Amino acid sequence: MTLPPSQKDRVHNFRIVGTISNDTETLDWEPIESKLLAAAAYVSPRRTLHLRFHSGEVYRYFTFPADQYQEFLEAESKGRYFLSHIRNRFPYQKIPH
Repeated sequence: MTLPPSQKDRVHNFRIVGTISNDTETLDWEPIESKLLAAAAYVSPRRTLHLRFHSGEVYRYFTFPADQYQEFLEAESKGRYFLSHIRNRFPYQKIPH
């Protein structure tokens, strides 16, 4: 299967990524030291994790537990933690620019 050019560089499995309009919520972005990730924000009441990648793409992950967000922030490698504990493990949506 050949992917269209816009699909080749996706961070996730292209079959399950959704694109929606961004809600009007104020996010408190925390800079992340990572080769993959630029910043993270967590909205506790909604249990949503927002991740901004160095590519400029932003994804929102739903039903993400607060204790796992702390675990993510304390991980030695945020990129490795994302790849093994977050990517394709939670419902998510790509936030348009």
